[in-house]
Amino acid sequence: MIKTTVFTQKHIDLGAKMAPFAGFNMPIEYEGINVEHATVRNGVGVFDVSHMGEIWVKGPNAIKFLQYVSTNDISVMYHGKAQYNCFPNGKGGIVDDFISYMVDSETFLLAVNAANIEKDWNHLCSLAPKFGLTPGKELYNASDEICQLAIQGPKAMEVMQKICDKDVMSMEYYTFQKLTVAGIPNAILSTTGYTGSGGCEVYVANEDGDKLWKAVFEAGAEFGIKPIGLGARDTLRLEMGFCLYGNDIDDTTSPLEAGLGWITKFNDVKGDFVDRDYMLKLKEDGIKRKLVGFELVDKGIARHGYDVCDAEGNVIGHVTSGTMGPTVKKAIGMGYVNVPFNKVDSEIYISVRGKLLKAQVVKMPFYKK
Repeated sequence: MIKTTVFTQKHIDLGAKMAPFAGFNMPIEYEGINVEHATVRNGVGVFDVSHMGEIWVKGPNAIKFLQYVSTNDISVMYHGKAQYNCFPNGKGGIVDDFISYMVDSETFLLAVNAANIEKDWNHLCSLAPKFGLTPGKELYNASDEICQLAIQGPKAMEVMQKICDKDVMSMEYYTFQKLTVAGIPNAILSTTGYTGSGGCEVYVANEDGDKLWKAVFEAGAEFGIKPIGLGARDTLRLEMGFCLYGNDIDDTTSPLEAGLGWITKFNDVKGDFVDRDYMLKLKEDGIKRKLVGFELVDKGIARHGYDVCDAEGNVIGHVTSGTMGPTVKKAIGMGYVNVPFNKVDSEIYISVRGKLLKAQVVKMPFYKK
């Protein structure tokens, strides 16, 4: 049975094109992807991201547990800090990527991908006993209790300041506060997002969803605020070169191959973690393939699953994401290619319906403010 969020009926009433996504009935677009994309790049738009999962990790062993199950170094976090991270799967791949929020040294909130909630939960539960964490107590899946709106764009924080009881305009990137939003106490507002255009993400209990939606759209009316679908969310994140789980990273891709070496730490403070030895050897020996960004030189669009070839037509990789970037006005994409084709300016070819279209490896992000 397909799930709904507390905002699903609002999307339907607003005439959104709905479709199943990660088991939920979600809005794909309202006016059109290009228009919605531009709204976020130039003003402010609102995404319903309530399908995302939320898992609490608590107790005196919370940090030790998170250090072991993830690749990034939790020790550099502080109260009110958010951190991008991923769970290695014990087989060289990635269970999921996620954002962790440090409320205090014994309280963390993990925001995980919608399609992976059950998988992540089971994975964490399997490792929890080693650290004395009990599922349902120190480890708690709150995904069905929390709704989330992402208010994104250069005008987003001006909108939110009107309905927050604390200063949010001066918050640093990847931090968060517990505050009262729209009269809702203990909301979590984080300066995170998936668009590259600034803004925040707000977490409240499901029963407060209507109140939050109404207040956000009333506060944003003077800025031309609009609801935005998942179609534009995808084009916005791709212009930034942000990975999408299930496309660009999955259980078969190493964080090092995916360009996520910056969240894979091997220092003494970090200590041991799942797949540490495997990844350290991979780093020392050198990876054989790498996730790269590319722009098409020839006319056409690369799509997920298309082969990437050399000039002779030999397959050297595959496309993981591709689109016509609405802001950059170019056909762009991401994909894994064999080393040394990963170097910037390398000439590669995308196989599109039997034709080889020339492309060039470029440095990401594609969109630069």
